Amino acid sequence: MSRTFRVWLKFNTVGLLGMGFQLLALTFLKGELGLNYLAATIIAVESAVLHNFVWHERWTWLDRTRKNATGVIGRLFRFHMANGLISIVGNLALMWLLVSRFHVHYLLANITAIGACAILNFLASDRLVFS
Repeated sequence: MSRTFRVWLKFNTVGLLGMGFQLLALTFLKGELGLNYLAATIIAVESAVLHNFVWHERWTWLDRTRKNATGVIGRLFRFHMANGLISIVGNLALMWLLVSRFHVHYLLANITAIGACAILNFLASDRLVFS
């Protein structure tokens, strides 16, 4: 199994955990607290971005981060500028389109948005953040 494929599997494992975290946060924020679905999406995505960064730092790209343990703040900044922006902009755009225009349930719309952003997030993480 190639190194890139192993990293891809780890990335997707973390992504699935992050997706669960994001969906739980979205359900709580919209369903229980009554926030607007777009405001709840921003907070849920940011929570998942932070969750995923920790796991990517400690597991997915451990071989790279171990070599430069002091660079964590820079990687966190790059992760937010890459994955954070991709995830927040992508989720907001797709959530608005799917929920407002096509009347898709907000949780199904969010799952679709997460999947749509996944490949770009992997490439950004592998090439820009944890390089």
